[in-house]
Amino acid sequence: MIEKAKTNIQDVFSGFWDKINLKNQHENYGELIWMLAKTDFKLRYHGSVLGYIWALLKPLLTFAVLNFVFSSIFNPRNTGVDTYSLQLLSGLVMFYFFAEGTSSGLASLISKSQLVKKIYVPRWTIILASTINATLIFLMNLLVVAVFFVVKGFMPSFLAIGMFFVFSVFLYVVILSFSLLAAPLYVKFRDLSMIWDVILLIILYSSPIIYPLSIIPAKFHALMLLNPFAFIVHFNKESLINKHFANPGQYAMFIFIVLAFFALSIFSYRKFIPKIAEDI
Repeated sequence: MIEKAKTNIQDVFSGFWDKINLKNQHENYGELIWMLAKTDFKLRYHGSVLGYIWALLKPLLTFAVLNFVFSSIFNPRNTGVDTYSLQLLSGLVMFYFFAEGTSSGLASLISKSQLVKKIYVPRWTIILASTINATLIFLMNLLVVAVFFVVKGFMPSFLAIGMFFVFSVFLYVVILSFSLLAAPLYVKFRDLSMIWDVILLIILYSSPIIYPLSIIPAKFHALMLLNPFAFIVHFNKESLINKHFANPGQYAMFIFIVLAFFALSIFSYRKFIPKIAEDI
């Protein structure tokens, strides 16, 4: 059984190397990135009994536990709709997209070290592919969120749904920015993965995912919302459930922070990437 699994993985990589050589000759980076993302997605769940179902189970199991513990505290059920569970699920899906994308991006160059050392492939394509792999999982989770809203009988406004996808795009930009910044650094500083695991835990509990922002003293709201992820989670929940949107000034500050972070990540990537093959 083990030998069969090894053979299957070797077959995947064998075909993958041949395609890489072909794509590299034609510099078709779009197809190369998509190929890398699909390969990561297939290998991630290769050999597991439930396969791709694990992409859905992880956030759902976390949601079930947290909803059971906190629903009676943060939602007294004065209305006919359990809005706390809707807000919690939408927040957790965003968090797992962020956590999965940044963790995959962080380790992308190390996990593809053979590709980095043996074949010339633009390093950014490897990083980008790892974030697209996380996006595929996120899109699968969105189906669960949609079904959950239908089951609860709650229909957000079309503007709120549109803002949800806008926030998703900005969250992807944040994920990609972090990955471009951190992936080259992780090659030299392997402790970053452990540090990032701790930071993700801090982000989970310091962002308004499990609790509403309203329970935090108002004087801290502006400071918390400077964190792009906290901003996305808060106003995503507010727009979907309460039809409350940020004001133009808040959106302007949010966009400026995200774009500044993206510019910083590109500068850092260009500085550290030239000697990455030697460091690996």
